[in-house]
Amino acid sequence: MPTTSSFLLSFLRFWQKEAASLRQQLQYLQEYHRRLMGEELSGLSVKDLQNLENQLEMSLKGVRMKKDQILTDNIKELNCKGHLIHQENLELYKKVDLIRQENTELKNKVYGTREANEASRSSHPNYTFNNGYDLHAPIHLQLSQPNL
Repeated sequence: MPTTSSFLLSFLRFWQKEAASLRQQLQYLQEYHRRLMGEELSGLSVKDLQNLENQLEMSLKGVRMKKDQILTDNIKELNCKGHLIHQENLELYKKVDLIRQENTELKNKVYGTREANEASRSSHPNYTFNNGYDLHAPIHLQLSQPNL
């Protein structure tokens, strides 16, 4: 039957081997990280460098795909928000026109038709502006590739 001291000794040896294995893994990962960062490449063969280049290109492709997906999702969300704002804007234009009509009718009742038309032209500001864009056209955004 094993004694307590032999059990502790085997337990200690196990954890020493485990620690050595973890140190070796850490050293490998640090070396791999340095290579990915373009450091300490002098000892690599052409084949190793090509493999490293392929790994980096695949990683970069994955990063770009993820970025493009996020940008595409953001554009879809912004287009949706733009559409909702456009619809709200149209509703507000309708409300403003309705209020103008009601205001004109009230002025007609109070002042008569001729005076109301003159007062209407001089009293309410023009709520339209022209910046070269159609205010009623919806806006659509899209992702495009940069020119290199």
